[in-house]
Amino acid sequence: MKAVLLLEDGTYFSGEGFGKSGETAGEIVFNTSMTGYQEIITDPSYNGQIVTMTYPLIGNYGFNSFDNESYKPHVQGFIVKELCSTPSNWRNDMDPDQYFAKHNIVGIKSIDTRALTQHIRRHGSMYGIISTECGNLDILSKNLKNYKTVPRNLVMEVTSKTPTHIPGSGKKVALLDLGVKSNIIRSLESRNCDIHILPAFSTFDEIMDLNPDGIFLSNGPGNPMDLTVAKKTVQKLLGIKPIMGICLGHQLLGLSLGCNVKKLKFGHHGGNHPVKDYITGRCYITSQNHNYVIDSTSSDDIVITHKNVNDDTIEGFRHKTLPVISVQYHPEAAPGPQDSAYIFDDFIKMM
Repeated sequence: MKAVLLLEDGTYFSGEGFGKSGETAGEIVFNTSMTGYQEIITDPSYNGQIVTMTYPLIGNYGFNSFDNESYKPHVQGFIVKELCSTPSNWRNDMDPDQYFAKHNIVGIKSIDTRALTQHIRRHGSMYGIISTECGNLDILSKNLKNYKTVPRNLVMEVTSKTPTHIPGSGKKVALLDLGVKSNIIRSLESRNCDIHILPAFSTFDEIMDLNPDGIFLSNGPGNPMDLTVAKKTVQKLLGIKPIMGICLGHQLLGLSLGCNVKKLKFGHHGGNHPVKDYITGRCYITSQNHNYVIDSTSSDDIVITHKNVNDDTIEGFRHKTLPVISVQYHPEAAPGPQDSAYIFDDFIKMM
């Protein structure tokens, strides 16, 4: 089926639709990972976003029941150059088009994804709309403007609705679920943590009633400045319990400590971002997925421990006096390199 992608600045691409027929709109971002598309599609941090894969062939090893990073896909839409129709892998359960149709994801293929990526790099992340039903750009532009006026709480759409307990013989961790990836939970499980997964709207008293050894703030979608209630909760927890944050949790922790947060021009999305550890001097290759970063000029209470080699943005910090550590990138990878898993060990030691 024919499909069209229209960006909010009027740029459009014609291609072929796949998955569900219909229309979808969201913020367009690009991911530079060569593999791991299933983990990307099921990452709750992509809620509200349409993901463009820069690698030209996607789907060659199909889809399976092992590589999900949450209970369902969360991407608003999916854009590829070529979608493989004959996947080959011993774990393959479903071919790509069937997968996207099953999960009601509208996609577009056979477009110049390199041109789209270069456009976003030049002009910044912007909203776009994919349609397999309408080719009238004026109508699509109006639909896109209407979409942008609809308020959404992206974190509340993906967070756990009720607490969940994963028993363990080690440290008790209260994990505030802002859109947690499964591999974060697995990383804590492998260290024998007694894990209590809590909804993002959990109160200070509900967290403290568990008497945890530490608090973990997870990754998640959207703007951390929208999380005003969670910010107040984290501020009450500072100095009372050891706290670690990843990605959105890292930004929320920074805001709670008085830092400013700014939006990047087109974000960091991929499995190949170099990060320098200023404590050891070592450089790590990291998996990243975020549009916002902490502003390096905004707080005297933290020590910057990691920076992005590409653009010098903050990738990690420690508090000067409180038991607080935080990283912007994903040490649990999935997909991506495993170089930075030591961060979880540091959290265990801190608790």
